[in-house]
Amino acid sequence: MAWRGWAWRGWGCGQSWVPPVGGRSCEELTASLAPPRLLGRRFNFFIQQKCGFRKAPRKAEPRRSDTGTSGEAYKRSALIPPVEETVFHPSPYPIRTLIKPLFFTVGFTGCAFGSAAIWQYESLKSRVQSYFDGIKADWLDSIRPQKEGDFRKEINKWWNNLSDGQRTVTGIIAANVFVFCLWRVPSLQQMMIKYFTSNPASKVLCSPMLLSTFSHYSLFHMAANMYVLWSFSSSIVNILGQEQFMAVYLSAGVISTFVSYVCKVATGRYGPSLGASGAIMTVLAAVCTKIPEGRLAIIFLPMFTFTAGNALKAIIAMDTAGMILGWKFFDHAAHLGGALFGIWYITYGHELIWKNREPLVKIWHEMRTNGPKKGGGPK
Repeated sequence: MAWRGWAWRGWGCGQSWVPPVGGRSCEELTASLAPPRLLGRRFNFFIQQKCGFRKAPRKAEPRRSDTGTSGEAYKRSALIPPVEETVFHPSPYPIRTLIKPLFFTVGFTGCAFGSAAIWQYESLKSRVQSYFDGIKADWLDSIRPQKEGDFRKEINKWWNNLSDGQRTVTGIIAANVFVFCLWRVPSLQQMMIKYFTSNPASKVLCSPMLLSTFSHYSLFHMAANMYVLWSFSSSIVNILGQEQFMAVYLSAGVISTFVSYVCKVATGRYGPSLGASGAIMTVLAAVCTKIPEGRLAIIFLPMFTFTAGNALKAIIAMDTAGMILGWKFFDHAAHLGGALFGIWYITYGHELIWKNREPLVKIWHEMRTNGPKKGGGPK
């Protein structure tokens, strides 16, 4: 065969191809071409005694999730999308990967509470107008002929029968259902894994901290979380109000994800996480802290009841043990971070953050009152 007649000559820094001469073998030809001073035993490593083609050097592959760590565990969990082919890129300096998420957490939390304060201000301003609009609408309904079986009327009746808390979380539940439907589209799988699962080894770190709070891959996972959120919605909105609740819920999703990032970086157990559990744990912990003597029950075992305070202690103990022992079915660090944030906010955060919103509201009021005037200023 023609390729057998080619010899490879290597001098340690360069190479060239030479044709066969006199039918000699590769070894003889290489030896004859080598300088005499390199034929000694001490320097024979400069002579390459192989003919044929040299193997191309292997390219360094990006690191996948460590064997035996949470990456493997998440593949076995039915709550997480299949990520066998997903390549993660953990930083050689893990602590640095937490800098951007930390700034994002602080900035997003501040924006969430600031927006909630402005939202409350605007709601109070429009409450009187809405009251008169409601009276007018009721009067028009009384003189307008009613239609039997009007679907819109039934929807309005159902909506008006909901509590303020249930109306507030209806939008959150709808968003979670929409994202769950996106997971069913095969062509969107890579995009969903990239932006709707949080992982400190991923290239995208900040936006998944919020988006993963609305993301569920398992129907059971979503149904359980939304049921708990619906059950506690009336209590938490009565305690905090609609605007403050939304700020706490969204901030809790980001803060619990950041705690998960810290735990994964500290332990080296990289893997994707998703779900509203961290934010819901904040809601549950806040209600249990505010009403510790309230009676709770498990959905499938309603005959067994216990106090909210004891339930919170048991949940914190279980998630602490799971985080320390490395249990991998749930993201126990996110659960624990959400619960601790809920306890802190009800105990201290409400006084430190929400009751000091007045300067921001005054600035907003002045901006609205002394806005740009028409035709003002010389040209």
